[in-house]
Amino acid sequence: MKSIYLMTSESSPLLHYRLFSASDGALGPPDSSPCGTEAVAMGTGPTQRKLSTFFGVVVPTVLSMFSIVLFMRIGFVVGHAGLLQSLLMLFVAYVIIWLTVLSVCAISTNGAVQGGGAYFMISRTLGPEFGGSIGLMFYLANVFACGVYVLGLVEAVLDVFGRDPSDVTDSLRSLPQGYGYSFLYASIILLLCMAICLVGASIYSQALFFIFLLVFVVLLTILISFLAVRPLTVSIRHGGNVSMTGVYTGINSSTLHNNLQADYSLDYTTGNLMNFATVFAVMFNGCTGIMAGCNLSGELKQPSRSIPIGTIIAVIITFFVYLILFIFTALTCDRTLLREDYGFFRAINIWPPFVLIGVYATSLSASMSTLIGASRILHALAKDDLFGVLLAPAKLVSKGGNPWGAVMYTWALVQLVLLVGKLNTIAGIVTVFYLIAYAAIDLACLALEWASAPNFRPTFRLFSWHTCLLGIVSCLVMMFLINPAYASGSIVLLLLLLGSIHFRSSSSSWGYISQALIFHQVRKYLLLLDVRKDHVKFWRPQILLLVSNPRTSCQLINFVNDLKKGGLFILGHVETGDLDSLPSDPVQTHYSFWLSLVDKLNVKAFVDLTLCPNVRQGTQHLLRITGLGGMKPNTVVLGFYDDACPDDYFLQDQLFTPGLSPKDDPFGVDATSLQAHFPPVRDAETSRLLSAKDYVSMICDALKMHKNIVLARNFPLLFRPDASSSSPATYIDVWPLDLLRPQASAYVDVCSLFLLQMACILNMAYSWRRYQLRVFLCVESRGGSDGASGWLAAEAKFRELLSKLRIRALIRVVAWDRVAAFRVQNSGEQGLNREPISSEYLNAANSAVTDEGGTETAVRFLYLPRPPADSSLHERYLEELDTLTSGLGPTLLIHGLTPVTCTEL
Repeated sequence: MKSIYLMTSESSPLLHYRLFSASDGALGPPDSSPCGTEAVAMGTGPTQRKLSTFFGVVVPTVLSMFSIVLFMRIGFVVGHAGLLQSLLMLFVAYVIIWLTVLSVCAISTNGAVQGGGAYFMISRTLGPEFGGSIGLMFYLANVFACGVYVLGLVEAVLDVFGRDPSDVTDSLRSLPQGYGYSFLYASIILLLCMAICLVGASIYSQALFFIFLLVFVVLLTILISFLAVRPLTVSIRHGGNVSMTGVYTGINSSTLHNNLQADYSLDYTTGNLMNFATVFAVMFNGCTGIMAGCNLSGELKQPSRSIPIGTIIAVIITFFVYLILFIFTALTCDRTLLREDYGFFRAINIWPPFVLIGVYATSLSASMSTLIGASRILHALAKDDLFGVLLAPAKLVSKGGNPWGAVMYTWALVQLVLLVGKLNTIAGIVTVFYLIAYAAIDLACLALEWASAPNFRPTFRLFSWHTCLLGIVSCLVMMFLINPAYASGSIVLLLLLLGSIHFRSSSSSWGYISQALIFHQVRKYLLLLDVRKDHVKFWRPQILLLVSNPRTSCQLINFVNDLKKGGLFILGHVETGDLDSLPSDPVQTHYSFWLSLVDKLNVKAFVDLTLCPNVRQGTQHLLRITGLGGMKPNTVVLGFYDDACPDDYFLQDQLFTPGLSPKDDPFGVDATSLQAHFPPVRDAETSRLLSAKDYVSMICDALKMHKNIVLARNFPLLFRPDASSSSPATYIDVWPLDLLRPQASAYVDVCSLFLLQMACILNMAYSWRRYQLRVFLCVESRGGSDGASGWLAAEAKFRELLSKLRIRALIRVVAWDRVAAFRVQNSGEQGLNREPISSEYLNAANSAVTDEGGTETAVRFLYLPRPPADSSLHERYLEELDTLTSGLGPTLLIHGLTPVTCTEL
């Protein structure tokens, strides 16, 4: 059971693993080394889950949501925004938070949650690209938040103990002030936080519980002070001088009335004019700690139970505490006191040191919470190896499983943040980063809900896609209201990170929600795609290309990819064998190799394989069952049946050369295993799996099933039309007449028009636009004197047809008399009697096509006559086609049954 656990563990590194190896060519690891064990040992260590719901979620979440805002910014919010707008901000903030909490609860109760918290939930839902980019931004949000809380603590300390130049007799105010000193004090506090986090989560939770009790004692004294302290006047010092006074009135209706409306003014710490967005950014920063419990998911005993219960309890507690403090503050303090002294709680408390203790305790706890939470996120990112060597130090863990490398990494980044020096300056960045992370969590839950995956069965059901969508919209709107520049910059950063991870990462075993969403939507639209509503105006080729061996068919596969014009393209292959005599179906394990081939060739194609006793029967299966609903092939492409021994394309392209392939296949099929899977190219001595008679019978089968048929010959000689091509070819030639029996066909029958349509579609492909379409008309003078006028009439008539069909092409009239002379002996025949056609006529027709096209022709489209009904004539039919197309270069023989052109709107 241990080995099974290691294979399915989501803690294993994301990059550089193999499912297939050339040595065995089968599913499994490339060697016998216990790489999974090494990955787990390196990534996680012997971490023990010790924390309960209360200690692991409620306590850190409450303290993170209180932070410095509780004691140092309540007056700032109410003083600038007034009570009404403050309550509006509070409700808006908690609506956003509550919507996100619902999503967090849903995701966390849908399966086992490992270390990494929000990053783990997002990445395992939305995939590595989105999860990694959002995870890194959420990590940066925690880093900046830690800086905010440390600077807030320094601000609170200096507010009381900072040296006052105007009062040298006050021995209590002895700490020197200034930018350098503030940075020094902040660094010392951060060092203390790091030391506690390095000890481990257990000591951290115990310290946090003590702080939790202390903070609630302080809150109790503040509430008692609102009721017990009599009115008083408070002296406010700015820059060491008494600049103004504020008034504490006690509970007073007049004070409440004066504090109802907003009155934004300058912030005395930054000198900037405040507005709704800037004040909301600071206030919302005090509500962003809802992920503190999630970040410790790796240390929780029961994360799927503790995270939803603990987070909801913490959100309810903090909401009512903020609400009560907002109301009592507006009832008791005048606006001057609120706006000019952010630490006014200390001045009005029954014992001022209580507030200092609360400020220091909440700031210290929030700093530790964000530091340890950020380190856990970083450790999870490093384990998944999304950013390579850049985060390699963050993988290091102690014997007890504490990621000390990630703690040190995070400590260093927070030190850089402290250089900013102003709390309110960083608050906007923190808020925007948190909002985009919350929006991502809502998006993850929305995607799971919309995908309707059967395995999405969270035990927490108090959510819907409406709450998820509302959460996303509200987060994005508030981002741009707070700071459009920060919001735009964060989205640009997100896109850059997403692109970086996408291009450097391999496929993951986590599952992609995009696949579930695509399946859900495709199923809906396939049901809406009704074949009874098909119309010729919207016809497009839906092609089934039957491939015997990809080694000799890669050029044809690429060509058909250009020919499909946004239609369905399926690679079909028949493996011969009897399922009754086999232990399992070999086809199932071969799909990965074919899909890897599709990826390497960069074609937009599906793959369909079947197992049958013979090729013809397998082809019938593919013709009948390939496709789904309204997306079924209407055109079948076959390689031409001849004795040619084509070159091995795998030996010519570095994509298939072991050691030279630009990138390994993300699903574990490397070039070596791909080379080993497909059989070698057939030589002259190799027996065929298909007879000439069966090959023609396959053409008949396709026509009976009302499929258009295309035979492709000499495509290994095709020059790909790209900028580096040195081919002199500049034309796509179309011969819309049955060259075997021109007297029995016409230029305007269904097959000829289908031929023109396919050539036109190829010419519309981006890589074939520089080629000129050229149509050849075979005209006989019939010995009359008006031969020239007959030619002109035929050309004018055909030009009119092309004009109606909106096809731009050159028209060349070919004198067919010298070729027709070789079928004089058959002049009395009826066109469908299938009497032998002389080799002289076939050679003359071949020479005419060759001479008219020359070396300027890239590909030729020829009319394919219907095979004879008499199976005894099938081999002769194939011989006639072989002689006609011998040496012509890349050629398509086409027989169309479907009306595909329209001259009306």
